[in-house]
Amino acid sequence: MDPSEYRPAPGEIPTGPGVYKFRDADRRVVYVGKAKNLRARLNSYFANPTGLHPRTFAMVHTAAAVEWTVVDTEVEALQLEWTWINEFEPRFNVMFRDDKSYPYLALTMREEVPRAFITRGKRRPGIRYFGPFAQVWAIRETLDLLLKAFPVRTCTSGVFKRAQQSGRPCLLGYIDKCSAPCVGRITPDEHRRLAQSIVDFMSGSTGRFISSRKGEMRSAAAELDYERAARLRDEIVALEKVLDKSAVVLSMNADADVFALVVEELEASVQVFHVRGGRIRGQRGWIIERMEELDGAQLIADSLRQAYTDVDAAAVPREVLVDTLPADLETVTAWLTELRGGTVTIRVPQRGEKRAVLETVAKNAEQALDLHKTRRASDLTTRSAALTEIQEALDLAEPPLRIECIDNSHTGGQDVVGSLVVFEDGLPKKRDYRHFAVTGDAARDDTSAMYDVVSRRFSRYLESLVSEEPDARFGYRPSLLVVDGALPQVHAAVAALEDLGITDIAVVGLAKRLEEVWVPGDEFPVVLPRNSEGLFMLQRIRDEAHRFAISYHRRRRGRSMQSSALDGIPGLGPAKRKALLSRFGSVRRLRGADPAELAAVPGIGPALAERIRTALDPAADDPPSDTVGSEAESAEGTTP
Repeated sequence: MDPSEYRPAPGEIPTGPGVYKFRDADRRVVYVGKAKNLRARLNSYFANPTGLHPRTFAMVHTAAAVEWTVVDTEVEALQLEWTWINEFEPRFNVMFRDDKSYPYLALTMREEVPRAFITRGKRRPGIRYFGPFAQVWAIRETLDLLLKAFPVRTCTSGVFKRAQQSGRPCLLGYIDKCSAPCVGRITPDEHRRLAQSIVDFMSGSTGRFISSRKGEMRSAAAELDYERAARLRDEIVALEKVLDKSAVVLSMNADADVFALVVEELEASVQVFHVRGGRIRGQRGWIIERMEELDGAQLIADSLRQAYTDVDAAAVPREVLVDTLPADLETVTAWLTELRGGTVTIRVPQRGEKRAVLETVAKNAEQALDLHKTRRASDLTTRSAALTEIQEALDLAEPPLRIECIDNSHTGGQDVVGSLVVFEDGLPKKRDYRHFAVTGDAARDDTSAMYDVVSRRFSRYLESLVSEEPDARFGYRPSLLVVDGALPQVHAAVAALEDLGITDIAVVGLAKRLEEVWVPGDEFPVVLPRNSEGLFMLQRIRDEAHRFAISYHRRRRGRSMQSSALDGIPGLGPAKRKALLSRFGSVRRLRGADPAELAAVPGIGPALAERIRTALDPAADDPPSDTVGSEAESAEGTTP
């Protein structure tokens, strides 16, 4: 819809802080945002829509109405915006997904007789949570050790009530893993103090529990109460084992949460380490779907809101360490300070132990994102769903089990190359990857280059059909041909196939701007949902073709820069040029060599060495680069 049709009159919009919602024609919320000044912020969407970022442009044209709610402060706007994002899940907002389901140790401190248990569920008020733990076995072992020192109940309400009625404790009560408050072995107040001891121990106050038990153990041994001394010894060992399971990261007794973010074009990964008492007490991470174009500062701000929404005040530390300061730093700091009930500092550590911890968290964030992409691409069910989505979106007769993608790369029209990548069953088949060097009239523009590469690839396919020995690489026809670009590139590819008499291969283009899928003959593109597995697969195939084209282009550009400096020197043929570059490695080193060093190369005499030295005058400007790194992949060939 044209935004001018639902644009509010400028005087209607208030100038105070607030939260706004864009709704589509079906009244679904498609975007939620906040502003210090609602009028200024909303007018920016309508003043010049053509100047908006492509994703924002798509959002305002998808929407059919905008509404707003005024609040008193920026902190209230921050909270309300996040509440609505979680409630409505707007398609154009950033979305967070836990990169795994984490277990927590929980204590029901609101109950008369608190209970300790392990949970993965949603947080509830009145319950203290510790973690998250990376593995469920680790938290089970931790709880088992804690129960030796603090034998609180772990049974459900039903089991507890039955024990009260029967007057007999459960098995844990008999083996001293529970203090059995159900049968009166310990009073509710005494049991609550045990539960509070677990809370204090897990919160970082560890030293006093171990030191007090050591003192009691020595006193018991002095009094010849060896049974009690042995029990205290076992409790000390259990508590020290719990501490050993929490990696020491800081020499000082510091409490902090450490956040790191890794951002890619479509997704991002954020990890947080919860450090209490100088030890890592928990770790958590999210994969972020980048529905809107946000920089690192904005994503960190959203990550902090995600981490601290619906948590107890005790879960907010005094210090939050980040790799990028969040947008609206003052507002976010005020919100966390209000939530904690005490001062909270957000900063970027520059050196020392805390900086080292931050770098470790960043490595974990990067690995989590790599693992997410690998799992998403390799999962058979996900791949099948992606191929089915592509089939339905493009109205294909069957899922495209073999997809080929072609991309071109050049620098200002020079050294034009094409790449062909092949995916079968959603996985790359690298032995069928091919390169194409595009020269002559075919290199004059992108559509000509696309026509040339498609023609050459499918000419080989037709030749293979009539050959006695079919080409193993080009002898197969794809179910779907994807080209990098919009309608011009799609039409060039279709024209090349039609000129070869091939009409049974589906062709689409994937444009980077808004990730639209362009189909030949259609005026408007096919827009797959942002979180679509089919779109993810097409993007991955397109990005792989782009990467492969870039790597070949860099190698060709490096070779052309090396050879061009030696072209035209009388008496210096291809073999001697190769010998020179093999000896010196680059033209830059050749320029620094004296005639005697040049003449030492086989085939280079004194006279030729002088001519080379004159041609490569060191006073001349050096080329941008003489050597260009390349990505070597086995089974990747070049088609001349």
